[in-house]
Amino acid sequence: MSLKEFSYNGPGHAAAQLRHLTIRQLRSLAALSAKGSVTAASSHLGLTQPAVTQQLRQLQDLAGLPLVQRTGDGMLLTGAGKEVLALAERVEAAIMDCQGALDLLAGRTGGTVQLGAVSTAKYFVPHAIAAFSKRYPKIEIKLTIGNREEIREAMHGYDLDFAVMGRPPADVTVDVRQLGRNPHIIVARKGHWLEQDSGLNLTDLVHETFLTREPGSGTRTLMEGMFQKSDLEPIIGMEMSSNETIKQAVIAGLGIAFISAHTVAHELAEGRLVVLDVAGLPIVRQWYVIRRSDKVLLPPAQAMFDFLGSEGSNYLPDVPELGGQ
Repeated sequence: MSLKEFSYNGPGHAAAQLRHLTIRQLRSLAALSAKGSVTAASSHLGLTQPAVTQQLRQLQDLAGLPLVQRTGDGMLLTGAGKEVLALAERVEAAIMDCQGALDLLAGRTGGTVQLGAVSTAKYFVPHAIAAFSKRYPKIEIKLTIGNREEIREAMHGYDLDFAVMGRPPADVTVDVRQLGRNPHIIVARKGHWLEQDSGLNLTDLVHETFLTREPGSGTRTLMEGMFQKSDLEPIIGMEMSSNETIKQAVIAGLGIAFISAHTVAHELAEGRLVVLDVAGLPIVRQWYVIRRSDKVLLPPAQAMFDFLGSEGSNYLPDVPELGGQ
């Protein structure tokens, strides 16, 4: 299929014509974007190639602008095509929301909540879910865990109802409920040579090896910002995608770590880790429950969003008394 097969009219009629588009046309465009060719799109949709070509041609004619272009990497969407694809994603999300509402009204299900959380939040979010589930046992909770960048990317779509994370993403318009404090500290193994020292500065730590989260993690970004403000650069020993691995590595004596106090509450209480007394710490950030402003929450999701906003702080881990809180 060549570009000339896609005829299109001038842009003046587009606003009036788009109201006549169909879900099949939108799904054809979405499949083409995902698969890169009409052949692959038609196979994905279970339609013939001529049928998909016709749907795309009709949609482009209604839009009044070219929606696709052929490149060496296959058929790609133009700027106008990406706008229509965003519409397709919103329509699919609305259909899923409607189906969920109908199932809820028909008594077929208690509803489903799609919850995202940054990996550091996994130390308390399951406890909040358990409490919510006791109150609403028929509601199914699906939890997605990722680092900050992964959850931020997920918030660009409509699959997640809301997410628990720190600083809200700047490139998505969101509604926010504050959940509670999230103090960040530097920890070392019990018996570390700096354990008894008080009033340490970051300069006292420049020869220490830091065990850190991967780039894209909110904790990693916060640590780098802290050192940059002091014109210092930490020695990075190992990068790890798991807070659990970092904790075990610190306990094993492989280095020290800048980390959320909520992730090490048990190890601090058990005396396997200690908090280093560093000036300016803890750095206290906030936990938030965040949803896209244009995401319509069905009753089950709204109930959990409200629950976390009003009661979520009750499930934050207890941490030792820290200065600066």
